[in-house]
Amino acid sequence: MHVHEPAAPPARTRLIVDVDTGIDDALALLYLVASPEADIVAALCTAGNVPVDQVTTNTLSWLEVCGRADIEVAAGSQVPLVAPLMTTEDTHGPHGVGYAELPSPSRAPSSRSAAQAWVELTREHPGELTGLVTGPLTNLALALRLDPGLPLRMRRLVIMGGCFHHPGNTTPTSEWNVAVDPEAAKVVFDAFSIMPADRRTIVCPLDVTESIEMYPEHVSRIADIVGVPLSEALSPDAPRGTRSSAGVPLVRHISDALRFYMEFHRDQGLGFLAHVHDPFAAAVALGTVPYTTRPATVDVELDGRLTRGTTVADLSDMWKRSLNTDIVAGTRPAEFFDHFVERVGSYIRDLNLPPSKN
Repeated sequence: MHVHEPAAPPARTRLIVDVDTGIDDALALLYLVASPEADIVAALCTAGNVPVDQVTTNTLSWLEVCGRADIEVAAGSQVPLVAPLMTTEDTHGPHGVGYAELPSPSRAPSSRSAAQAWVELTREHPGELTGLVTGPLTNLALALRLDPGLPLRMRRLVIMGGCFHHPGNTTPTSEWNVAVDPEAAKVVFDAFSIMPADRRTIVCPLDVTESIEMYPEHVSRIADIVGVPLSEALSPDAPRGTRSSAGVPLVRHISDALRFYMEFHRDQGLGFLAHVHDPFAAAVALGTVPYTTRPATVDVELDGRLTRGTTVADLSDMWKRSLNTDIVAGTRPAEFFDHFVERVGSYIRDLNLPPSKN
């Protein structure tokens, strides 16, 4: 087991972010935009939580609301490599962002595809870019078809996906992002097996991300930092679908998105909370959160009648294959949320300050 503590100060990280926005993807993007250590060179969109056209619209709109309409947004494939597309509007809402009503974006996506962007950006910045994938791995797998040499131009790849010693959230043994496109996940794990030990792929599985439980009080703390009163919209006692009346759009959108997500988790018997997997993976990519890892060889089951889409980890060299993954095995959730709340709240507060008069 290897322990990773945040560096002081953390290094700046140049990122390609591949998302299926998605409530927790939106929170991850906000966290990255709020983080001085993060330099997002592009946000690439993949079909997953909702279809790719909606993901692209959500990502364009969300980055604009977050004050970063300058970040390139590129759309990816409409469908997985082999499987028919699954989406999960019951988890993330009909448009993927819960009850939040985002403004229409004022710009179009990039003229290049997400797969082309993976290839071209890593050629432009060899050795500099960390990839953060918080959705299915379709776009990256398509990029690898175009250019099998891509992994060695990456600084690191961080994936939110999979589960190992933990129940699945899509089938009894599979996690959503991998289950949507198992073939793509296998292509990526196989291709990145050539990475040296200090640049191995980091996987943030459900085993850990389901401990990242966001509660209404976390949103209230963000609103307090911003300096806006937060209505009782996120109270579990408020009627289903209650909307926030917060005067700051980002606070209102966060509350409205998370209410839908928390209602979904409550309907699943998990309590009025939200598993915010993707912001944690974003913090791992930046090195701003404590976590432990253990090395493994990871592969993906494609053929099992009951286990298709399951990530399997060899921790004991039974396969006699090279290690290809560092699996995140633990973290300190309270520390993560203290960091997340302060960073996001401070960013929204500063974004909404009136311009100074000289």
